[in-house]
Amino acid sequence: MMKLDQARRGQLIKITDIPNELTRIQAIRFGIPEGAVVTCREVVPAGPVIVAKNKQEIAIGRGLARTIKVEPC
Repeated sequence: MMKLDQARRGQLIKITDIPNELTRIQAIRFGIPEGAVVTCREVVPAGPVIVAKNKQEIAIGRGLARTIKVEPC
């Protein structure tokens, strides 16, 4: 299993685990709960990971991205 910060640009990924409860609640508000399939739009060097779902793009900070477990689809 890999972490969100290890995703590559253009890769389709499924979010499998968000360990922090507060982070999980915020992710649900943005429409990316556990089990959601998103596209990695960009991985900014030493910056955020940008994911997209349904024409919505969300920038997730690198530290937070290191805690989110994903798997390639």
